[in-house]
Amino acid sequence: MPVVARLFSGSRRRRWVSAFGFWTAVGLFFSLQSLVSYAANGSEVHVGATLVFRMSHWYAWGLLAPLIFRLARRVPLDRQRWRRGMPVHVAAAAGIVVLQMGLSTALRLGGFLLSGTLAPGDMASYLTRSAGQMPAGSFDGVVTYVLLLGLFHLFEYHRKYRERELRASKLEGQLAQAQLTALKMQLHPHFLFNTLHGISALVSEDPNAAERMIARLSDLLRLTLENAGTQEVPLRQELAFLERYLEIEQIRFQDRLIVTVDIAPDVRDARVPNLVLQPLVENAIRHGIAPRTTPGRVEITAGRTGERLCLSVRDDGPGLPAGDGRTAEGVGLANTRARLNRLYGPAHRLELHTPTGGGFEVRLTFPLQIP
Repeated sequence: MPVVARLFSGSRRRRWVSAFGFWTAVGLFFSLQSLVSYAANGSEVHVGATLVFRMSHWYAWGLLAPLIFRLARRVPLDRQRWRRGMPVHVAAAAGIVVLQMGLSTALRLGGFLLSGTLAPGDMASYLTRSAGQMPAGSFDGVVTYVLLLGLFHLFEYHRKYRERELRASKLEGQLAQAQLTALKMQLHPHFLFNTLHGISALVSEDPNAAERMIARLSDLLRLTLENAGTQEVPLRQELAFLERYLEIEQIRFQDRLIVTVDIAPDVRDARVPNLVLQPLVENAIRHGIAPRTTPGRVEITAGRTGERLCLSVRDDGPGLPAGDGRTAEGVGLANTRARLNRLYGPAHRLELHTPTGGGFEVRLTFPLQIP
């Protein structure tokens, strides 16, 4: 029973049906060709006999084709092994051609008897005529064997090409994933160093504030580890991470840091690169808020423009005076640009602006992806 089940499994059944349909189409084509040729020459047209004759011929090849394909797989005629494989296929061609002729004759005889085209008493004479036609038909048989062999190698080369293409694509994807992970992991020690530096500054001045920062930092590290292998997350998750980061910065700067967040409701589930906002906000605080003694503002916005997502981080700091470190793109901006390029290619934009009213703005746009 297991053998029968395998023979009639879904995939095998589809292959058998496809093969039957193919050889039926080939037989009908040559049957039609013969019928048209008879009519054009003014010969008597026997539709039933022609169909039996042609269909039995090609059905016999259809029954033997799997044997030819299996032999071609075991003894390939590639560049390295064709000398050794050629004698095998020459001998196989001779044997299979004889087998095909005998099989097609048996199928044809059965078809003629069932259709009444041939009387039982004429069987002997018909078999004698068929035996006499075998030498003439052997050439066509060899040609058919070669064509089937060529067809197998054509499909085999195509299959191997597709496999190599798929393997190359998979390797390229793995390389891109590794590069993205490396870029993202560079942000972790950078962000951690800056946060620890802020904690060390508060340890002696405000131990309670330093203790709260350490607690918030542990939350951030937990979230970071939970999403260590994730390249894209929903925007709402990115905002939740950013909120915890801003709690740390709020402890450092207190009323000197004012943060406004304006997120369009229809993009909260949009996919964004993991940790894409934190380095931009950190950059804004470091250059736009930290150098001043008066309160400063950081604005974070997100919205859609057609089929693109637009993220913006803006501060009202001194902008871009000569020699400002932001013009050289530090770790945060440089890694953000590299990650966007790897994830979205030319479909993304990272723009740096000095707004009319002063300050500095980083604007990201990339394809909008909402599950």
